[in-house]
Amino acid sequence: MQLYFSPELLKENAQVLNIVSDDHKPVGYLSILMEEEKKKIYVYGQLENEGAQEDFKDLVKPYLQGLTKLKPELDVYSYLSVGGAKLNIGEAEGEKED
Repeated sequence: MQLYFSPELLKENAQVLNIVSDDHKPVGYLSILMEEEKKKIYVYGQLENEGAQEDFKDLVKPYLQGLTKLKPELDVYSYLSVGGAKLNIGEAEGEKED
């Protein structure tokens, strides 16, 4: 299954991205909050379909790596889950998983 981001909210310090399938069905979300004073980026994401776990990883991991390149001074804290179970996508540079 192909997954895509569909922006819901885009601000300088916050983003909410819906995750939709190739038939435009919503299947999850990714939310990002940047706290520059605390030098942290918080990332929370949920995907409902366990069968699309690898596609979710392939979508989210490069996005998180891009955030660390844009804001290298900020640490990334993430919690991602698929079907209610925690998902480990491997640590991107500067990323910490809670």
